[in-house]
Amino acid sequence: MIVILKKNVSQSMIDQLCGELRSRGLEIHDSNGTDAHILGLVGDTKAIAESWILAHPAVETCRRISEPYKKANRKFHPDDTVVQVGDVKIGGGNFAVMAGPCSIESPQQMELVAQRVKAAGASILRGGAFKPRTSPYSFQGLRSEGLDLLLEAAGKTGQPVVTELMNTEHLPLFEKVDMIQIGARNMQNFELLKAVGRTKTPVLLKRGLCSTLEELVMSAEYIMAEGNENVVLCERGIRTFETSMRNTLDISAIPMLKKMTHLPVIIDPSHAAGIAWMVEPLAKAAVAVGADGLMIEVHNDPAHALCDGAQSLTPDQFDNLMGDLKAQLGFFGKTLN
Repeated sequence: MIVILKKNVSQSMIDQLCGELRSRGLEIHDSNGTDAHILGLVGDTKAIAESWILAHPAVETCRRISEPYKKANRKFHPDDTVVQVGDVKIGGGNFAVMAGPCSIESPQQMELVAQRVKAAGASILRGGAFKPRTSPYSFQGLRSEGLDLLLEAAGKTGQPVVTELMNTEHLPLFEKVDMIQIGARNMQNFELLKAVGRTKTPVLLKRGLCSTLEELVMSAEYIMAEGNENVVLCERGIRTFETSMRNTLDISAIPMLKKMTHLPVIIDPSHAAGIAWMVEPLAKAAVAVGADGLMIEVHNDPAHALCDGAQSLTPDQFDNLMGDLKAQLGFFGKTLN
């Protein structure tokens, strides 16, 4: 249920209303936006009569919410949420590009790529230390050593970092990580979602290969319900009957998610297609459809990459793409952050 307050209501009157609502076992999500002051009521509201709420002098109107997600619901929070990762803002007109290799392979590789993507305009450095792979025989990352290399490279360029967490046992290793990525295969690993929800670290949540948008938002709700509201959603392609590319980018997910939730939404065009030459047109489509950022794989030598070389851009290709994106973002009135 959401309660919309009247304009120019005194804080004491609001506090009195909130006290009465909490006494009935409800949690209150307070959102004071540019156009309205809304109280989102989370809990068992079936026993709360709308007429009782409407009788309070501070209340303009109220209505029940049918969607199972509450904290992530745009009806609770009409204004776009802006998630801050280090000094970088995502959402609310702020466009962020996360770039780097799929897998961290060596200090030289990591430092070179970090310097090149930073120079091109990427504000967040990505790199995989723990890699979930379909085959148990594939390279699965340098693990804790890879994390150290990622943080060392980022320290030299001044970028915040994002990297994937695969299970709760590794969480202590991520204390210096600026943004934790929950990959597509773990989107419904609910114990992992609750664990990152108990941290204050921003979370990048990727959509599962066969997950609906409501399931994605409900996974974000798991994180937010534990107290961490710094969640960014990522569309990275879904599995369909099409076989000419790795996945099918659901470009329509962006405007729909923007209607469903106030959380920022980015696109990963690298995993969406799995083909390097498709990254550029898909990245531009992401800007046009209203995404809040991109995650792009960049490797100094894709032909010899230990993971996903076929979908990785070279630093020169990334330079060209970023030049085009900057002009496009200006046209749409967004700021490259």
